[in-house]
Amino acid sequence: MQTALLQLNVTDMPAENLVETRRLLAQAATDGAQFVLTPEVTNCLSTSRQHQHGVLQHQEEDITLEALRADAARFGIWLLIGSLALKTHDADGRFANRSFLISPTGEIVAWYDKIHMFDVQVTPEETWRESEGYRPGARAVTAQTAFGMLGLTICYDLRFPALHRALATAGAQILTVPAAFSPVTGAAHWHTLLRARAIETGCFVIAPAQTGEHRSAAHKTRRTYGHSLVVTPWGEVQMDAGTDPGVYMTDIDMGLVAQARGKVPSLENARPFDGP
Repeated sequence: MQTALLQLNVTDMPAENLVETRRLLAQAATDGAQFVLTPEVTNCLSTSRQHQHGVLQHQEEDITLEALRADAARFGIWLLIGSLALKTHDADGRFANRSFLISPTGEIVAWYDKIHMFDVQVTPEETWRESEGYRPGARAVTAQTAFGMLGLTICYDLRFPALHRALATAGAQILTVPAAFSPVTGAAHWHTLLRARAIETGCFVIAPAQTGEHRSAAHKTRRTYGHSLVVTPWGEVQMDAGTDPGVYMTDIDMGLVAQARGKVPSLENARPFDGP
């Protein structure tokens, strides 16, 4: 299965980002991709809640979702929109960080709201409180495609192995991890965590990422780590996109899932236990 990861360097302007995302998606489809994946917050990367309230939309009117659904149908491809920042109707005004799986007919097959919020202090100068602007999801999601079962996650979810094991136990053969990872934590943990999740579950792990310095007119610039990865079920890095934006293609051999699980059937060998 020809798979394309779009490594993006988005701004805080959704309309501007959509033009580049559609250009890269068209390039990937023309080059033969059957499954295309975009990173977390494909439509808008911003830390200004005021700016987000001005430019973000509700799901039913979002220009990025509408256009990319149409493109998936036009090219006849499966598309994972890694996530979109969306307005909700919640009383507290918080947004959703929502991933969408789109079929080759442009239908929304599944959607997933990021469960784990990035509320951390990475360094004295770098503090994040994602839950102040986004409300967490509460539902794990798998989705069937023509080429296998997907388990949907987003970015910081990567640090919670129980979620990934639950997805694999429910039948997932591919785990998707769209991200906008911090350069500090990315350099320390990105490759290790993605490889660990693949090894623990016997799944392919596909992680399209944001990269570089993200231009913004509304607030300070932000940097992300890049290095979109594809990791095999045996834990090998099949593809590393480095730090340049663009389209990164690779061929996914789904037979490797059964092969890895046959060698080390850890999902089957798991046992219940008491304590501690």
